[in-house]
Amino acid sequence: MAIDYTKQKFEDIAKDVDVVLDTVGKDTLARSYGVIKKGGFIVTIVAQPDQTQMDKYGIHGAAVLVKPNADELVEIGRLIDAKKIIPVVSQVFPLAEAAKAQKQIATGHTRGKIVLKVADEAK
Repeated sequence: MAIDYTKQKFEDIAKDVDVVLDTVGKDTLARSYGVIKKGGFIVTIVAQPDQTQMDKYGIHGAAVLVKPNADELVEIGRLIDAKKIIPVVSQVFPLAEAAKAQKQIATGHTRGKIVLKVADEAK
């Protein structure tokens, strides 16, 4: 089943799903509770699930929040250098266009990461 979120509300189409992974938050998180079947699970990476809503629908949930870890970031860098992980970069903006990059991120339609690039020093 495919849902075109630009033309349809997912909550009008999706019903009785086992798990929702919310990466958007705000009203998307609020609209997600009703599509999960009783006993199902909601995971969010952007907010805390609302216990009142989870109780109302008889579902469970958790937030997955991470903190940067220097050792892990170094290891991720090694894996990227070894081409064992290939990051997806959708756009690169000059640092001077950081506001434009933020607007793109806010659309919720970015696949991969947006990179801000510091201008090369004059040679």
